[in-house]
Amino acid sequence: MGRIVVAGSINMDVVATADRHPAIGETVTGREVLYFPGGKGANQAVAAAKLGAATMLIGCTGADAFGRDTRAFLAMQGVDLAHVREVAGVGTGTAIITVANADNTIIVVPGANALVSAAEVAAPALRRGDVAVSQFEIPLPAIRAFFTRARAAGAITILNPAPAIPIDRELMALVDILILNESELGLLVGVELHETDPDARFVDAASTVQTDHRPNICITLGGRGVIALVDGEIHLEAARPVKAIDTTGAGDCFVGAVAAQLADGHSLQSAIGYANVAASLCVQRMGAGPSMPTAQEVSDALE
Repeated sequence: MGRIVVAGSINMDVVATADRHPAIGETVTGREVLYFPGGKGANQAVAAAKLGAATMLIGCTGADAFGRDTRAFLAMQGVDLAHVREVAGVGTGTAIITVANADNTIIVVPGANALVSAAEVAAPALRRGDVAVSQFEIPLPAIRAFFTRARAAGAITILNPAPAIPIDRELMALVDILILNESELGLLVGVELHETDPDARFVDAASTVQTDHRPNICITLGGRGVIALVDGEIHLEAARPVKAIDTTGAGDCFVGAVAAQLADGHSLQSAIGYANVAASLCVQRMGAGPSMPTAQEVSDALE
């Protein structure tokens, strides 16, 4: 079994729940404020670790209470923190999240995540069979250096380009699997996309991704499911009907689950189906990191 090596963000999520989201300039009364360890890198690492994969995280936290709490949580989930650096004089990354009717809005303050460097990602050894995962909550030069090393070692690379920003061809050339939602795909190809668009519109958009090679692409569409292009073939995975409580970590759960399955030798098509089930369990709980399911829970749901 290969290992999962995640280079990514570590945040504390400050979550306010309410009956509805405020309009611009409006104040609404909330229900409660909750604190959950999060950050896309940390969430994806936790998802993979709880599904049984040997998982290492590369990142930075501040030398503050949020940093201590997030590192303690990650260690309890079985994530290897040997390459998580504590930085004095800077705050741990923080996400301000509002949740209403299971939908969320998020503002991320990077903090120590902005200090993850190319030198940081060069420290851990990578080998063939490993899965290297990253997102866009750490600096692009670090991601590029990380994937360059992963490609040279023969590891599989997974990019989750969120929050959405333009991607240059140099970085895209290093990506084996691209996992993104409709808005991220729309930005990447310069087309406005909506979750309700027909399947063919997503397939056409994914087919126009400009790279020096053709990565496999998974488009996550929330309650609708997943559309994927795997080796040029269309793969559809319908969402499981569940009552969603909080969708904050669903995409990260999907990414971590795909990585865990690939590291265990499964095909990408099989990994997508498994990850779809894992994400359906995640959205039935509050929080991001703490909502990730265990391998046993996914196994039970598959029966």
